[in-house]
Amino acid sequence: MRTKIIAGNWKMNLTLTESTKLIHQLNFSSDNENIRVLVIPPFTNLEAIKRLLKNKNSKIEVAAQNLHHSVSGAYTGEISARMLKDIGVDTAIVGHSERRTLFAENDETISLKASSALSQNLEIIYCFGESLIQRKRGIHFEIIARQLDDLIHKFETQYWRYGKIILAYEPVWAIGTGQTASKEQAQEMHQFIRHLIGKEIGEDLATKTPILYGGSVKPENATELFQQPDVDGGLIGGASLNADSFNLIIQSIAENC
Repeated sequence: MRTKIIAGNWKMNLTLTESTKLIHQLNFSSDNENIRVLVIPPFTNLEAIKRLLKNKNSKIEVAAQNLHHSVSGAYTGEISARMLKDIGVDTAIVGHSERRTLFAENDETISLKASSALSQNLEIIYCFGESLIQRKRGIHFEIIARQLDDLIHKFETQYWRYGKIILAYEPVWAIGTGQTASKEQAQEMHQFIRHLIGKEIGEDLATKTPILYGGSVKPENATELFQQPDVDGGLIGGASLNADSFNLIIQSIAENC
């Protein structure tokens, strides 16, 4: 059985005080080893939230929103994989749609970041997705295949084998817009992704790789999305900032395990 994952990406939201309050309001104590819950705070809150969760003996994990592709250097304002590992953060998002659209990160840049993270033994949540124009033109499968090309063909199979790669399909047209892919659209794309992985690196690894859906997931649509056979959880944005909403989404994934 594939691991089911809920990851709450807080983006540039929540002060440390607000983050601490939210953590105290989250409910996750499942003994099911096939369920993981992650929170992804701003860099300024990472170490404190990591410490708080450890003191609470919580099973919730902490991940980072981004990283630089170099281990160190004269890159003002950037954070490296080595720095994240040093404070006990073992997972990082790579290639989020907002990094692609707002900060002009292309497939090459994202590939370098993924390589750096994996080389430092970080797990990655690798994001990709098509725009509304691309979907309307009917080239969404082609776009997704292109965005996954480096990850599939240039990275060592061991990273897939040892579970260091989590995929997150996030249709750009559904990020923060209130629009959500239908359960059929989500399943169709997730099935395509899994088939693509299976064809290129093996069915066994494709079967084991978690593929998350990201794009205006909320309590009202979480259950029907998570019931799809190839949807293994969600990368949650706005709904993860509210304890009631996030708890309901966590409950939805637990009910589908």
